[in-house]
Parts: sequence; C-alpha cells; structure tokens
Amino acid sequence: MQAVGPCRLRSESAHSPFASLARAIAYQQLNGTAAGRIFGRFVALYAPAPFPPPEAVLRTADEVLRGVGFSYAKVRALRDLAEKTLSGTVPKSEELQPLADEAIIERLTQVRGVGPWTVQMLLMFQLGRPDVFPADDFALQYGFQRAYGLRGMPTRAALAKFAERWRPHRTMAAWYLWRAVELARAGKLPKPVRRPRVAQQKRRTPRRPARKLRKRAVRRQRARK
Repeated sequence: MQAVGPCRLRSESAHSPFASLARAIAYQQLNGTAAGRIFGRFVALYAPAPFPPPEAVLRTADEVLRGVGFSYAKVRALRDLAEKTLSGTVPKSEELQPLADEAIIERLTQVRGVGPWTVQMLLMFQLGRPDVFPADDFALQYGFQRAYGLRGMPTRAALAKFAERWRPHRTMAAWYLWRAVELARAGKLPKPVRRPRVAQQKRRTPRRPARKLRKRAVRRQRARK
C-alpha cells in the first residue's frame, strides 16, 4: 500500500449491466490486447451508437459476430445475454443497487457463459461494492504469492479464508493485490515482512510425450539385453 499509494478504484456506474457483461464475455480466456481489439470491432459494428442495445445484437447475423473475432460459444453467450436483458433477468443498474451481492450473483449467472467471477467484476467495477473478493482470480492469487513471498500460489480456499481479515474492505484489498503483480513486473515490489502459513497449489509435473516414453522404454530393453 505504501508503494502504490491511495486506492484509485473507481466504479463505472454509467455502464449498463448489459454492456458490462458483454465486455466481460468478450474478454474471457483472452489476453487484454487481443480481447480489446475484438471488443472494439464489435462495438464499431453499431456506430455511431456508443454501445449496441440488446435488440441490435439479436438482429446481427452469427457470421457477422464471428467476423469480429468471437468464437461460436461467445456468440451464443452474447445472444443469451441480449435475450435475458430484454426479458428482465438482467435488469438495469438501478434495479440491481438494492440487491445483496449474492442475490446479484445468483441472478446474473443464469446467463450463458457468465460465472461468479464475471459478476464479481461487475459488482466491483460498476456497482462499486466495497467487500467483494474474487478468490478464483489467477492474477489475484499471483499477486498474493508475490506480495507475501510464497513459493507457490495459494489455493482458492486458503486465499478466501485469509481475506476474511480484510472485511468489509476486501474490494480494496483485491485492488492492491492486483497492483502487486504490476510492481513485481517492474521490479518495485517491497520485500514481504512475513510469510503467512497458507495452503499452496501443487505444482504440476509436465508429462513427457508418449513418443519419448516409448523410446526410453526401448533403450532400457536393449540395455538389459
């Protein structure tokens, strides 16, 4: 916190849940640069509108959506999001505000391709909820590892348990752990004061290709002869 300074997390309340979830779907399983280009081409389809309404997305042919870079799975997810927005399953921001975090997660995860992590991003960055901690987030786990000087990344359960001490400010804690990743890459991350005892993920041993295993077995047999 001393290295980064005050928390600069700001909510993007001007965005609708439809726009936020559409962006989240576009960014799933892609690096930020590639996802940003695809998402930019998607929005450009509907210019000069700043963002397409769900009706416009439903009128767009699959081939056109595929043409901007979306996979078939993401096209289906975007269509389901548009349909559930029109049906009211995905409400407007003002309708979400009075709902508890878990109620919002339960409601929005009914959309195809939208999981708890995606809704947690909406809670943090659009609705500005102060006590959200996406323990499944890879960057968050890595930031915790680097900030606390662990050999491996913490398990999801161990990280969630450790984060309980940060209630009711877990959103801010997550923001600082994300910044720890940036500091580590820049070589500016302070050395940890202490290393907490938390369960860590097991390192996977890379499997040898089957062809190499067969060759090794043949060599062993020849050596025995």
